[in-house]
Amino acid sequence: MNWMDVLERKFGRFAVRNLMLYLIIFYIFGYMIGMANPGFYYQYLALDASAICRGEIWRIVTFLIWPPASNPLWLALLSFIYYQLGQTLEQMWGTFRFNLYIIIGILGYVLAALIIYFVWGQVYLLTAGNLYLTMLLAFAMTIPDMQFYLYFVIPVKAKWLGIFYGVMIILEFVQSNGPGRVAVVMSVLNFIVFFFSNKRPVQRAKQAKRRRDFTVKMQPKTPGSGPRHRCAVCGKTEQDDPNLEFRFCSKCEGNYEYCLEHLYTHIHVTKGGA
Repeated sequence: MNWMDVLERKFGRFAVRNLMLYLIIFYIFGYMIGMANPGFYYQYLALDASAICRGEIWRIVTFLIWPPASNPLWLALLSFIYYQLGQTLEQMWGTFRFNLYIIIGILGYVLAALIIYFVWGQVYLLTAGNLYLTMLLAFAMTIPDMQFYLYFVIPVKAKWLGIFYGVMIILEFVQSNGPGRVAVVMSVLNFIVFFFSNKRPVQRAKQAKRRRDFTVKMQPKTPGSGPRHRCAVCGKTEQDDPNLEFRFCSKCEGNYEYCLEHLYTHIHVTKGGA
């Protein structure tokens, strides 16, 4: 039993379901505050280490409300993407582990601000932009072959997006000064802790895949029989690609099965219409 299992047994009952929904609501409040009074965030809510040392402890949470974009359309799009990533990771890892991933990410930002303040004497105002992008890294490590559609047209596998973002982090680290490098490293603390000190999230996904492959191989096949699985969106079956994996959607009414490419992107089917 590793340290995550121990923590889950002790504190798992306190885990917050649909955590990403609450973080998106934070974004909306932050956007409204920015529209009404842009200076209010920096004066009272930003991650200011000197203010935290003076007792303004709420800043370790309120800095999260800063939205990732000022344009309302981009904000809506990014919020939707982050919500989908968060929901998928929560379903695959479990609520507690996803909560822990976000909490460690937040602590990384707070520690970075404090280290920079005490070592360099600088107030380094950090926003949580990279915190949500680390979910993309986690997604790429957990489901590397899952496809995204850039601009809703260009198909790109998650692993390539993860590699691209990883290269950007390395370049930012190389080009930064001392405080900037601390900020870069600590902004991906949650990813480092989860995937370098504990490989179980990836191992669980691989073990599940091996079990499914073994079950399929052990099932007797009737000569000339049709496919057992078919994606309700693209129509692909296991006969098109033996490596394809299929899942049923719990939100669709009826026996609708989807490949992993369309499992989280399809429109749910209900009795009242799609």
